[in-house]
Amino acid sequence: MKKPKLSFWQIWNLSFGFMGVQIGYSLQNGNTSRILEALGAHVDKINYFWLAAPLAGLVVQPIIGLSSDKTWTRLGRRIPFILLGSIISALAMFFMPNSGNFANLMPALLFGAIMLLLMDTSFNITMQPFRALVGDMVDDDQKNLGYSVQSALINFGAVFGSLLPFILTKLDVSNVPAEGQKVADSVIWSFYIGGTVLLLSVLWTVFKTKEYAPNEHAQYNNIDLNSPEVKEKTNIIELLKTAPKIFWQLGLVQFFSWFALFLMWVYTGRAIANQVWGTAALDPHSLAFNEAGNWQGVLFGFYSAVAALYAFTIPTIAKAIGRKKTYSFSLIFGGIGLISMYFFHDKYYLFLSMIGVGVAWASILAIPYAMLSSSLPAHKMGVYMGLFNGTITIPQIAAGTLGGIILGVHKGAIFYNDANVKCFEPNDKGLFTGDAILMLVIAGISLIIAGFAVFAIKEKQNK
Repeated sequence: MKKPKLSFWQIWNLSFGFMGVQIGYSLQNGNTSRILEALGAHVDKINYFWLAAPLAGLVVQPIIGLSSDKTWTRLGRRIPFILLGSIISALAMFFMPNSGNFANLMPALLFGAIMLLLMDTSFNITMQPFRALVGDMVDDDQKNLGYSVQSALINFGAVFGSLLPFILTKLDVSNVPAEGQKVADSVIWSFYIGGTVLLLSVLWTVFKTKEYAPNEHAQYNNIDLNSPEVKEKTNIIELLKTAPKIFWQLGLVQFFSWFALFLMWVYTGRAIANQVWGTAALDPHSLAFNEAGNWQGVLFGFYSAVAALYAFTIPTIAKAIGRKKTYSFSLIFGGIGLISMYFFHDKYYLFLSMIGVGVAWASILAIPYAMLSSSLPAHKMGVYMGLFNGTITIPQIAAGTLGGIILGVHKGAIFYNDANVKCFEPNDKGLFTGDAILMLVIAGISLIIAGFAVFAIKEKQNK
């Protein structure tokens, strides 16, 4: 029995709350390094703080997926987890940029790290059920559309979240920490606004979406609720052993894709600060450093806007040339975009690089899930989507562990240059001796490898 065909706006409402979650996630991606450096973290150690996100996802998402598979409430199956995660996410967002105010309880950097971990954990609680919700509600012939709309909404949120500090600065909100502050007001108020919008958008999905009842869900997915397979306890190891081949084939592509993305999120701010603003931006409390941080938000907002627009074209392009070619070409284009950043020293030329990143990002958010969900058993959709998150988190853990080693450090003697700006004398440890722009070149190469790995995927069927 086929699932009912959903209207565009029904599909829109399914993922509308994800837009708010992505606002928070984008604020985190664009400002975490900036906040942590302001709280006292050094650039060669930032990658270790960023490990909080993938570690939280690796543990939390399979648990949430398994739990939501087995949960049936008046609110629905996935929605209770989405709502709970959004409330915790918003609270963590309100606290993190104010970490310096809690120095009487614990060191500001430690408090910030705890809030980052809490924020990441709650984002994961919220995001995983959104992936499974589309798989639950949308029939196979609408999967490309369902996940493309989700990708577009994610990127609409990312545009807003990425640009918030820049917009607030233009509205005369201070972009430099005030006396006694660690973090600029432009960042603090961005997190307040982002957390509020996150909650409101999730409530929209909660009130506008009615999940299928257990019997309806069983009928639409040809599930016998009394069968031993449905009633048996879920064993994670067995699920991995019996996962469809496409799960692992996509996993290879995901590894190189998310390895690249992690490096981009962690090092873009410092890379463009060095590349465009130069020595004036070495001090994380300087105006130049904060201007570079705002410009990172502008660039990330731009690539998200490109991704939002490109996401709507994915179903048409995939129908014309196939999902695999669409996916592959998009990733390769993104890799070229990242590598091109090495050659640009004008901040406006970096928009050209971000076009490629946006195309790749849209495909990463949509195509793997459309491919995978058609091959998963409906009664295990949540747990498999949670396990699939390991193909996102493990490469990020690898990148986070290796990033500082590859980068090297700027932590030699502190000195002041002729302009009385605090600088760090680089030492010769690490492959790149602290030149963060080269990390983006590595990220670009990784995306290109991912693009070629797509051709190893064997789809169940082409849509």
